[in-house]
Amino acid sequence: MTEQRNRIFEQQARVLAHAGHAGDQWIMRLHAPEIAAHAQPGQFVHLRVSAERPLRRPISIMLADPGRGTIDLLYKVVGEGTALLAERKTGEHLAVMGPIGVPFDLSDSSRRYVLIGGGVGIPPMIFVADRVQGKADVVLFAGSEVAFPFALQPAQDLLPGIDGPAILTIRSLAERGIACRLASNAGLYGCYEGHVPGLARQYLEALPEDERQRCVLLSCGPHPMLHAVARLGSELGIPTWLSLEEHMACAIGGCAGCVVKTLENGREYYRRVCVDGPVFPAHILPEFA
Repeated sequence: MTEQRNRIFEQQARVLAHAGHAGDQWIMRLHAPEIAAHAQPGQFVHLRVSAERPLRRPISIMLADPGRGTIDLLYKVVGEGTALLAERKTGEHLAVMGPIGVPFDLSDSSRRYVLIGGGVGIPPMIFVADRVQGKADVVLFAGSEVAFPFALQPAQDLLPGIDGPAILTIRSLAERGIACRLASNAGLYGCYEGHVPGLARQYLEALPEDERQRCVLLSCGPHPMLHAVARLGSELGIPTWLSLEEHMACAIGGCAGCVVKTLENGREYYRRVCVDGPVFPAHILPEFA
């Protein structure tokens, strides 16, 4: 963990773009060159929403472009802090720390990375897809109960087990050849009708056994969704990694205010989600077993 913490930078990041979408969702692009140069999928930033609010907010990194020195963030307004963040204008500066946390391990190019994201847990999955594309097989399933904050289009590729209403994909992913399908319980057009783990299950169960055993599940989203993903991986014998979202104070491991219980080699530990995670193998998390 020491090496990881030594790579945390604090920057006055300039807001390059900030756009609101349906359901009080916002996408912000920041110029933060040092963070962009070191960010890996699964990591997050801790940012100060305004000068009047010293307590920072953790937000997952959706994309990082080291060449342009930019990071993209997607967040939803859920309280006073994120409401203040939504007021930030292009050209303003925000105090940002990052990148923070243990990222997903994407080193095995023989794997098929099956990504399952829900709500504001979609951004880390987009970041994974962006980094894996062209290096390993990848497919992304995204779920939302409000309109997706991305341009959508009809999917041109075929996925095993996926038919019926699930016909749309995220345009920016399709343009890079990344397979994607969407799910919603809100009756959104072009989406699978149900929770996103159910959509992923249809796909996985339709794969030949040898192809299914190549898969690894990576997921981020609300806890009920993560429970379902962990069960899915356990039932099908697929390695599963979960990115946890917790309330944080310092986000650099000092306060131990974001601990989660793990069971490793028969012993219980309390790991800090901020720096020991946020990515953990599902099988060591009793809450999700």
